[in-house]
Amino acid sequence: MPRGILVFAALVGAASQLAAATFVDPKPPHVAELKPMAPPAPATNPDTTFHAAPRPLPQDAVTSDWPSFLGPTHNMVSPETRLRREFPAAGLAPVWEMKKGEGFSAPAILGQRLVLFHRVGENEVVDCLHPADGRRYWRFSYATPYQDRYGFNPGPRASAAIAGGAVFTYGVAGTLHCLDLETGQVRWRRELLSEFGLEQNFFGVGSSPLVEGDKVIINVGAPAGPCVAAFDSKTGRMLWGAGRTWGPSYASPIPGTVRGKRRVFVFAGGESKPPTGGLLCLDPANGAVDFTFPWRGDRYESVNAASPVVIGDSVFIAECYGAGGALVDIRPDMTARQRWANPTFGMHFMTAVPGGDYLYGINGHGPSDADFVCVEVKTGREVWRTQPIWQEKVTGKRGTQAMNVGTFRCSLLPVDGRTLCLGEFGHLLWLDLQPAGYRELARTWLFAATETWTPPVLSRGLLYVCQNSRGALHDEPPRLLCYDLRAGD
Repeated sequence: MPRGILVFAALVGAASQLAAATFVDPKPPHVAELKPMAPPAPATNPDTTFHAAPRPLPQDAVTSDWPSFLGPTHNMVSPETRLRREFPAAGLAPVWEMKKGEGFSAPAILGQRLVLFHRVGENEVVDCLHPADGRRYWRFSYATPYQDRYGFNPGPRASAAIAGGAVFTYGVAGTLHCLDLETGQVRWRRELLSEFGLEQNFFGVGSSPLVEGDKVIINVGAPAGPCVAAFDSKTGRMLWGAGRTWGPSYASPIPGTVRGKRRVFVFAGGESKPPTGGLLCLDPANGAVDFTFPWRGDRYESVNAASPVVIGDSVFIAECYGAGGALVDIRPDMTARQRWANPTFGMHFMTAVPGGDYLYGINGHGPSDADFVCVEVKTGREVWRTQPIWQEKVTGKRGTQAMNVGTFRCSLLPVDGRTLCLGEFGHLLWLDLQPAGYRELARTWLFAATETWTPPVLSRGLLYVCQNSRGALHDEPPRLLCYDLRAGD
């Protein structure tokens, strides 16, 4: 085990029932009085191309919304049923597609509204669309000064959340908005980086907002605290702050019920010297900290970016810069105990998914070292490891050539008794993941593009995929694509 992890583990036993810290709201926002107006109907979207209507939903299909990052269960597991099992030989054609701007945000869907947060030119943009055809209800935009200091994509990383008739977005430069879902009007706005004295993190802000009850919970990561803050969803006023040491990460807060109590888990820790970070267990009612569990690679350039996974009364956390993965058990008195650590089961930004008594995830920084791994939840023992690789024939200026491709840093979505896998270069696969091994059931190539890092979204039998870079074969721009996965009657 790395030396830094031994130090981290030694600190865990002392963390227990920490009182909620007292923080003063630096700048409570003004709450706007919304103009009386009828909700706009969806209209023709000049950025959308509609191809063909999806099949009707099977009458007995189970469906769901996808209102925030990682879906209705906050762990990429979908309750939907009656999905198609095979892909057409000619490929899976989109129902509709929309030219999108820069960024890695996933869409959020509630009812007949889909919200996409992205960057177009020098503006961060919130588009509210009809999920079945891409028509636009409204668009809201504002100028952003953000420029990535490493020269990477300058678009937002955090995904929108829909709750209580509102849309919440957290921009790459720290602008937190509350918009009316039906009209797109601004209810309130905050500039968290300037208000809390934050410096720009490695790649800007990347932690998605979590709406828990009447609170919007953010991993703020202020230098002297709060590490986590809760804002009133109606007014934007800070209700509580928690933690004084760890900075903002790229993982998102995750709710869960453990030991019969509702809690929020935040895997904090971004740019810091010396590198620090770890897991906080919070009472969302008042911000009281049950425990802190330090867990972070010992490289300055590292970040915590994979969201926690709640498994019963335990929580799995992982990073890929040295510490690897760990399962933290929560005792009846709400203190923490490390059950196991596995330095070779470390996620970069992908979320590991549970499957019975096992966890499946992608270990490594990637793409070349991104291994598909299965571990036993009880012990952390590695059951199997593979790196799926196959050849695709691609035609370009030099004629037709064979190209080695694979899943690499993929996203996993367990649903309908199988697992959907969205590969890093635009492949979509049906997988059967079992402790006996990895088995591919079906595969298609949606598009040939890099940086397919946004998790897919599934709602009412329709799959939404973000192509985040230009196509390598056909030079198509970044797009949001909707595919029909309905089995049909």
